[in-house]
Amino acid sequence: MSRLTDQAYLQSAQYHDKTHLQTRIQFHKQYSVNKYDFPLWIFDRFRISPLGRILELGCGSGDLWDANKHRVAAGWAITFSDFSVGMLKQAQQQLSGISHDVQFAVIDAQTIPFADNMFDVVIANNMLYHVPDRSIALAEIRRVLKPAGRLYAATVGEVHLCELYELLRRIDPALSFWGGQPATSFTLDNGRDQLLPWFTDMALHRYENALMVTDINPLITFIESFTPLNESQRLDLMRILEDELVRQNGAVHITKDAGMFEAVN
Repeated sequence: MSRLTDQAYLQSAQYHDKTHLQTRIQFHKQYSVNKYDFPLWIFDRFRISPLGRILELGCGSGDLWDANKHRVAAGWAITFSDFSVGMLKQAQQQLSGISHDVQFAVIDAQTIPFADNMFDVVIANNMLYHVPDRSIALAEIRRVLKPAGRLYAATVGEVHLCELYELLRRIDPALSFWGGQPATSFTLDNGRDQLLPWFTDMALHRYENALMVTDINPLITFIESFTPLNESQRLDLMRILEDELVRQNGAVHITKDAGMFEAVN
């Protein structure tokens, strides 16, 4: 099994708390070419009525809403959820300043504990690729959405961070983020086909960006937030990255391929 959908691994090693996630978020903020942050870009595309009921699956530590707290409508009722108790606790702390109708719940996207036709919007950003059975999760999402309700699902494309995958293969062919990304993952490239059984009216929004990395130490820390390296691997990686910095005139280019599906029930 790929660690990408291994729930025990994800809960214990990746999302027990926000440490690894925040490492990645801060790295992207520091080295992204596009300085208009992804959470702002996502929020720009939301279409939510003034009295909308919203469910977020996989809210993490609440960064989407922390970045946009000044844009939260007074009439919204929001349920923040995550499969990790630790992440949800940190979301509660980070979002304590949002004094609207909010609740927090530990939820597995494959068994959403709400009635049919309950939400105007379901948000599932950068998390569907972690769900073991997406067909069940998507059926659940459609069930709890009202007629004409919207699903917003951000994800990445198959070339996202491709240079880093190649670097890891040069060090050790067995090394990979998440232990390898299965072909059935939920990406910008195959997400439409996975959504089609439940949603026929959909759009794909793409976020133009790239990374230009000028310091190899934060890059190594970023890589190790996904997969641990032994001392030999770390030294090999440092040597390769130092060579790349020289070859690329002081800034290592890394492809980013991110975006969001918007699907109407």
